[in-house]
Amino acid sequence: MKTSLLAAATALALALAAPAAAHDASDAGCIDIACDARLLFAADDAGAAAGADAAAATRYGTWGIDTAGMDTTVSPGADFFRYVSGTWAANTEIPSDKSMYGSFLVLRDLSEARVRGLVEGYAAQGDAATGDAAKVATLYRSFMDEASIEAQGAKPLAPHLDAIRAAADKDAIADLMGQAAGGPGATLFRLGVSDDQRDPDRYTLYMSQSGLGLGDRQMYLDEKFAPQRERYVAYIGQMLELAGWDDPKGNAQRVFDFEKAVAEAHWTRAESRDRSRTYNPVERADFATTAPGFAWERYFAASGVGQAPRAVVRQDSAMPKLAAIFAGADLDTLKAWQAFHVTDQAAPLLSKAFVDAHFDFRSKFLSGQPEQRERWKRGVSHAEGAMGEAIGRDYVALYFPPDAKAKMDDLVANVKAAMGARLDQLEWMGEDTKKEARAKLAGFGLKIGHPETWRDYAALEVRDGDVLGNALRSAAFEWDYDRARIGQPVDKGEWGMTPQTVNAYYSSVKNEIVFPAAILQPPFFDPDADPAVNYGGIGGVIGHEIIHGFDDQGRKSDGAGLLRDWWTADDAAKFEAQAAKLGAQYEAYEFPQLPGMHINGKVAMGENIGDLGGLTIALEAYRRSLGGQEAPVIDGFSGEQRFFMGWAQVWRTLWRDDALRQQLVNGTHSPGHIRAFAPLRNIDAWYEAFEVTEGDPLWIAPDDRVRIW
Repeated sequence: MKTSLLAAATALALALAAPAAAHDASDAGCIDIACDARLLFAADDAGAAAGADAAAATRYGTWGIDTAGMDTTVSPGADFFRYVSGTWAANTEIPSDKSMYGSFLVLRDLSEARVRGLVEGYAAQGDAATGDAAKVATLYRSFMDEASIEAQGAKPLAPHLDAIRAAADKDAIADLMGQAAGGPGATLFRLGVSDDQRDPDRYTLYMSQSGLGLGDRQMYLDEKFAPQRERYVAYIGQMLELAGWDDPKGNAQRVFDFEKAVAEAHWTRAESRDRSRTYNPVERADFATTAPGFAWERYFAASGVGQAPRAVVRQDSAMPKLAAIFAGADLDTLKAWQAFHVTDQAAPLLSKAFVDAHFDFRSKFLSGQPEQRERWKRGVSHAEGAMGEAIGRDYVALYFPPDAKAKMDDLVANVKAAMGARLDQLEWMGEDTKKEARAKLAGFGLKIGHPETWRDYAALEVRDGDVLGNALRSAAFEWDYDRARIGQPVDKGEWGMTPQTVNAYYSSVKNEIVFPAAILQPPFFDPDADPAVNYGGIGGVIGHEIIHGFDDQGRKSDGAGLLRDWWTADDAAKFEAQAAKLGAQYEAYEFPQLPGMHINGKVAMGENIGDLGGLTIALEAYRRSLGGQEAPVIDGFSGEQRFFMGWAQVWRTLWRDDALRQQLVNGTHSPGHIRAFAPLRNIDAWYEAFEVTEGDPLWIAPDDRVRIW
């Protein structure tokens, strides 16, 4: 369950069925909506220039805020997002190859341009490239050879489809489901390897519900998604037809009906993120009796984890239902289900007919993205998915100045100290719980920029002209790496993101916060910006990640990363009451362009608590940084005004309607334009800074404001 496996699966277009990353909702929280500085090459001039141009474009004003992007005709208390970013929003178009756009995407474009320079620099070396550089060049070059890919058509799929056709019984289908752990195909029982929540120094095997191609169960069961279901059935048929599968239209309906039954058995997303319920160890030999009707031993053997004595099952009550659905399914339906998913997952790496069909449904229809991404962008993603850390090693050498880490160390220390001060000030928490909370905070680990030890890709085989094969071998390479670690000591130095990733995360089992190099740039962090803006930007992000250790799920692990209840019953009840109030606030927000759609307060709870608590302690840290002095007034804005503006600027976000719908259904984060103002409504200092009063639309009465951390 680590990101390298997720990245490899993404390269194979397994984003819908990939094993969960080590920092996923079951273990940790991150800030945004999905980790040896020796140079192996010289970047080409075009790539370096693209990176430099993009870097220049990310500068925000003269002191850290893009004041030209504000709309000061709007009252801060009426719409703080528009106040800070209204002119930017009015004058910005979402690029045609994106379904949303904003601060994160600006930096991701920058990172992508820089990585392009690296990858094309490797490729330009030709036969002179060696080691990782040669492999990355081969990955990219093979993907960019569109003519060869087109000439192959559906041939790369043939051996996988032949294996499905040859399945004589359901035991053989169980074999295919097991093989999907490190390759293409569908499974009802997703496997992953991660730190054991009850033994954080060892890796263990996890099992989660799976099997859906349309995303969350709600997409199958809620009437308002009937158009998406109808189009999905047509898409299944289209993929089966491209694959040369018999009776594509009839099989499409049967595959959908099978998945709908699976969806009915699935836990909801809110249930699946409750760590009080999702740690259920089952001995391997007991699966046959706890979930009969499925060839468990064949499945485990085919997945390569036959040595694992047990699996920690996340949705335990769903497993018997899924096994029963499998047992009652028609063999031909199961084969068609496998054939569709293999084809769907491989489609972005095949000829134009497959690529276009996949894009038209997955990106254009579901997310409203008008145009396909340029081929070089997809080629960069393909190479990164297979060898992200190899590229990241060189990215860091070029783009991560040593002093950035030192400045971040100071910021983190200040925000961490502010969290300690907040703990001391809490009136609702008793001393016994505070003692445990202080111990957890004291034990927080910190990783900034990049790993100290890099992944070794020597055993990864990459071949010229074999795009799908390269992706499959990469996925198998990562799965072999993971499954070999079951029962072994945890690598405490491992990262769950590459350095070129624009994001950050907290890991509950390692009790650490992690900030890749690529996020340490404006508008999040600018060493030349006003400190208030930095505290509102990266300071709020640091606080957000710290608070993930104390959100509604992170609070269930202690300072050693051990999943246990260290709260008194009275304190837990007070916390849960405040969390429920916060959830109700977010669920009340309306999206006029999407009638009937709302934020799921329980699913987004951890991220919303992270925003509120993180911003609260970042403000405390900013105040402490002033050393008792008054903050200067800059361009008429006070220090605390600039702090809150820095936070809101980070959450500049524009959405296509379909993408927003997908985020509300499948995402764990509230939409960015909501995050720009929603936590502020519970912070007294925001009201004071901008003179927000009872008549303003964003006003919440003091007694109704949520006060957690």
